[in-house]
Amino acid sequence: MKILITGGCGFVGSNLAIYLTKKSSKYKIYSLDNLHRDGSKINMKRLHSFGIKNYKLDISNNNLSSLPRFDLIIDCCAETAIEDSKKIPKKVFYTNLVGTFNLLEKIKKEKSNVIFLSSSRVYSIKKLNSLIKNKKKKILPKIKIDETFSNDSPISLYGFTKLSSEMLIKEYSYMYNFKYIINRFGVISGPWQFGKVDQGFISLWVARHINKKKLSYKGYGGYGNQLRDVIHINDVCEIIYKQIRKIKSISNLTFDIGGGLKNTISLRDLTKKCQKISKNKLKIFKEKHTSLFDVPYFVSNNFKVRKYYNWKPKLSSNDIIRDIYKWLINNKKIMEKYF
Repeated sequence: MKILITGGCGFVGSNLAIYLTKKSSKYKIYSLDNLHRDGSKINMKRLHSFGIKNYKLDISNNNLSSLPRFDLIIDCCAETAIEDSKKIPKKVFYTNLVGTFNLLEKIKKEKSNVIFLSSSRVYSIKKLNSLIKNKKKKILPKIKIDETFSNDSPISLYGFTKLSSEMLIKEYSYMYNFKYIINRFGVISGPWQFGKVDQGFISLWVARHINKKKLSYKGYGGYGNQLRDVIHINDVCEIIYKQIRKIKSISNLTFDIGGGLKNTISLRDLTKKCQKISKNKLKIFKEKHTSLFDVPYFVSNNFKVRKYYNWKPKLSSNDIIRDIYKWLINNKKIMEKYF
């Protein structure tokens, strides 16, 4: 099976490409990436060491006709930083939505199947904010977000492009009869993630503790009580591998996938864990202003994906922090340059 991974030199794409290459000799993996993100050239070298070719193309430009046919396309390509919805809206729109359209034009001609990496940010910001009334206290509501949760606006331009891409995939599948899977992932983290404040906060937090650099609790009064469930990149790779194997019998479905309640963590809890593993204690500053796009809480409901694939995340938030710490300690040049 020939598989193309778009965004293949990004965090998720590169880990997935290497995982699938190791997992089965039946898969011939290719990457598509324009190499503009931090760390993408480092990841391309990792791919090359496993014999994985990268096509340096931008999917937002309709220049995919030069590519060969693939049996499956796994779309990991996106402008993922949520704050970019306001800073660079045109780039977010073209990469995320026009890029999906260009891929679908290729897919319809070649009858390929597609696995689309969507996002938990397709859900209503207002409805998520309404789940927790008092942001000062540590509250863990027993609410898990499933695929039926509200998509009412606002959801950010990023969320809009992801939700619109989902709808576009469904319409094309109906018209041109190919199979799809849509995965709405929560926070994915692990080694080889070049984290920033608004994307990849776990790796950023670990690195800043190792380097003793400044950190801030941003938004909701600056208390650090926002809650997210986190999922290890290895668990992400495992569920996608299961989906590839069963795509002939299980397809045309949308799944919420994340770490679940057991792997839910606040910034305050993350700070304590980073202090413990790094042996460094930082002063965390408060920034009370809350971004238009921030939400106080998100925990994925894995019921549906567990039902169809008998899958659940194996690795804990502690495993994620430990693996990132080991990766950074063993790659000090990367840590110094990118964090």
